[in-house]
Amino acid sequence: MTHRPWRLATAALVSAGLLGTGVAIGASTADPAEASRPAATSPAAVTGTTSYSSVVRQVVPSVVQIRTQDGLGSGVILDDKGHIVTNAHVTGDATRFQVQLADDPAPRSAHLVGSYRPDDLAVIRADDADGLKPARLGDSSRAKPGDVVLAVGNPLGLTSSITDGIISATGRAVTEPGSADAPAATLPNAIQTSAAINPGNSGGALVNLAGEVIGIPTLAAASPANGAPAPGIGFAIPSNVVKDIAGQIIESGHVTDSHRAAIGAQITTTTNADGTPAGVGIVAVTAGGAADRAGLRAGDVIRSLGSTETPTGEALAQALAGMRPGQHVTATVVRDGSSRDVELTLGQLPGS
Repeated sequence: MTHRPWRLATAALVSAGLLGTGVAIGASTADPAEASRPAATSPAAVTGTTSYSSVVRQVVPSVVQIRTQDGLGSGVILDDKGHIVTNAHVTGDATRFQVQLADDPAPRSAHLVGSYRPDDLAVIRADDADGLKPARLGDSSRAKPGDVVLAVGNPLGLTSSITDGIISATGRAVTEPGSADAPAATLPNAIQTSAAINPGNSGGALVNLAGEVIGIPTLAAASPANGAPAPGIGFAIPSNVVKDIAGQIIESGHVTDSHRAAIGAQITTTTNADGTPAGVGIVAVTAGGAADRAGLRAGDVIRSLGSTETPTGEALAQALAGMRPGQHVTATVVRDGSSRDVELTLGQLPGS
């Protein structure tokens, strides 16, 4: 797997995958006395101490190391049938894997069940599910800024490293620029955390102090000026999205309902004469899609969607991330030098 830049507004982001060294990140249940309590905003509220050791002991067994021909990543065990969730950028184009439990040095073979790159999620299945300990996925809608969380993994190959922090924000939309072999992915409703998310944390777990996985770490911020890591700004895919998308993949091998809005068009960022972004140019429309039904055509330039200006394709994708299929929205469109408002009924982002 390769390191890829991610962006949020003007900040660059980098995926938290790891190339060439081992990773193993965990998530599972807390001690029984603690598991019955809601996620807390301080260690003392749950454990009665400032130690996270009881949570960590329960978390680590539910994580595997995932090896492909191109590198290593992490995954969280979903059930006792061998299903493991990870990032789509960890699995890449591979279909066969080697997985290793934290407490078992012997690797196990696994195969791809399915992936959905728009949400950067994939499910693989261990051929031997004996002894797997499923994690407990919490309700990410209950996560609040200020809640204490742990990111558990092997960043930079450092086995079973734990970082702590808080939830800094929820509902972030972050976008990965596309490449020749990996289409751009915009992740809606991402959880922002101050817990360090370093290379090697991808596909692992963001865990609350009740021992519940509330997110899958996937990327971290970097300076837009020089690409250096920006400490304390990391992002995770919410567990509720994970449950939905992974559940669909397990059931059918595909995502059949993305719950994501789309305009049904191939787009590109247009520029002014001075090279600054000028809007989102439509390259082609999908027959029967939202843009087609609204009368948009190749050559049109979308300047805004709803109340959000869209100078770039990334801005349009982030605007759509906050909308829903079937929603009615007004787009400001430039055609042949003239601006007009066009009413759109948004479609749905295709599944896999």
